[in-house]
Amino acid sequence: MSEIDDLEPNQPAEPTVTRRRIPIWPFILAGVMLLVGSFVFAAVAIPISMPYYAMSPGPVSDVSDFIQVEDRATTTEGELMFLTVSLEEVNVIEWVAAKLDSRVDLAPREVIRPAGVSQEELRIQNLNLMNRSKENAKFVALTYLGYEVTYNGSGALVNSIIEGSAADGELEVGDVIVAVAGEPVEFSTNAVDLIGGRSPGEELTLTIQRADPDDADVVDTLDITLTLGPYRFVDEDGNVLDDPDRGMVGVLLTDAPVEVLFPIDVEIDNQNIGGPSAGMMFTLEIIDSLTEEDLTHGRRIAGTGTIDAEGNVGPIGGMRQKTYGAIEAGAEYLLVPAGNYDEAVAAAGDDIVVVRIETIEDAMTFLRSLAAA
Repeated sequence: MSEIDDLEPNQPAEPTVTRRRIPIWPFILAGVMLLVGSFVFAAVAIPISMPYYAMSPGPVSDVSDFIQVEDRATTTEGELMFLTVSLEEVNVIEWVAAKLDSRVDLAPREVIRPAGVSQEELRIQNLNLMNRSKENAKFVALTYLGYEVTYNGSGALVNSIIEGSAADGELEVGDVIVAVAGEPVEFSTNAVDLIGGRSPGEELTLTIQRADPDDADVVDTLDITLTLGPYRFVDEDGNVLDDPDRGMVGVLLTDAPVEVLFPIDVEIDNQNIGGPSAGMMFTLEIIDSLTEEDLTHGRRIAGTGTIDAEGNVGPIGGMRQKTYGAIEAGAEYLLVPAGNYDEAVAAAGDDIVVVRIETIEDAMTFLRSLAAA
């Protein structure tokens, strides 16, 4: 007998109910999206710092916007441009974005900012490097053009003291030697020459300037008499250098602040940009400003590289990023230090002509070879 036949007469049959199964995948998808969203929110709102800096192409600037030269000789039709790199500490999201951008490199934090160095200390260090670069650029440019530059030294600065030497306990790091045996000292080389050639056991009077420990604005001048000991020095490799017949004070010296007097007023406003890598382009811009000939010949020329007082052009960091920046700025030529040449060529492809530079003379030779645009 069927189920319907078992019912009481005239009793209606119960309706059959079909239950719908609710799919589970929308809940799984929502959960995944919620998890990813929470991760992104946490990474942005509460940045998870990564031990890396992202190096990306920075602003490209016309060097003439940064330099004012007294009695400028010519108006340049083209441009000399210097290149920069943008450096940013990254969080997780920025780290991923940098990995996906071929123009960006990730550098370990300790390479850019060593352990124990704050961001502010790094900024000040880079500004100091820029200031040295500006002074070198002025010196190289003006001496290249035949001007005479005058240096006024303020003494020999004590950088370190050798333990057990005559200076140990008498001199202090930061002392400035301004006279040796009554003879004035302008530069560290003066002090070395005046101390050299003396014998162990000989007494020597040094006149020094020392900051007052209670008031940094007060500088005391002191005469300190030392008895020279025998020469004994251990170099960085652990080699012991002995000369028992040669007297030694026992200090390592460098120049105290030097006043440089330039015959022409050159003002360089680095606009809070740090680092030494604009040195070559600053030098070229000053030369161009004081030369009747337009060194650019109407061309757009980018470049990067440090400059030392002898006119040597040194390597820099972030060459790939600077190459991309030069290309994006529409430069026709890119002047780079010899040490960065291969890296720049690899990044440049066929988009810009890369020129290898070792000295400021190399750069000038290239500029003079250009035909007018």
